[in-house]
Amino acid sequence: MTRLNGKTAVITGGATGIGLAAAKRFIGEGAFVFIFGRRQEALDAAVAGLGSNARAVKGSVSSLPDLDRLYRAVKAERGLLDIVFANAGAGGMAKLGEITGPQIDETFDTNVKGTIFTIQEALPLMGPGGSIILTGSSAGTTGAPGLSAYSASKAAVRNLARTWAEDLKGTGIRVNVLSPGPTATELAKAALGEEGQKAYGAMTALQRMAAPAEIGAVAAFLASQDSSFMTGSEVAVDGGLAQL
Repeated sequence: MTRLNGKTAVITGGATGIGLAAAKRFIGEGAFVFIFGRRQEALDAAVAGLGSNARAVKGSVSSLPDLDRLYRAVKAERGLLDIVFANAGAGGMAKLGEITGPQIDETFDTNVKGTIFTIQEALPLMGPGGSIILTGSSAGTTGAPGLSAYSASKAAVRNLARTWAEDLKGTGIRVNVLSPGPTATELAKAALGEEGQKAYGAMTALQRMAAPAEIGAVAAFLASQDSSFMTGSEVAVDGGLAQL
């Protein structure tokens, strides 16, 4: 498929997991992709696997100078930008009564502030036909024990898409949310272990966790003109977890 032929995309959190799976899918469908992340070693490995239509820029979405450097690189090599997948995220477990200030700061700096400025800084390079994709979460709809900060931050991301769909009226730029459920990224597999993966997958109607490539496929749909009449929407890719 060549739905993204000639398009330029930015994917934050693009060196591993869902971001890397989306980068592979975007490139497979004809896009040129800039991945952005904090770990140079992971970025280098990702670009080596993605090939000549990928570039990597090191930085944090919570840093405006880092984002400025990212978009200067995009402008210098490609001129304009068609797709932004604001995928970088953070969050840890802490029950009510155990939540700390630094945990709140890290989660909201990445998931909310980082998402806002990832998109705001990209807009001068975007035009009609542009697609913005925000990574939400099933936890933003259902809540999850011990994940107060993370769940609240993802609920905020959902509202950003609704608000920005209004703000972007008349520009031809669409903004939608992709909300995964349990996904078998390398990080999740290491954190959960084999039994934890089975238990987490069993919470879904499909009785399993998603493969990152399944999430990446939906990101490609939202990036393409196949979703041309969608904006302000949320697409749940969660095995039914938040739907039933």
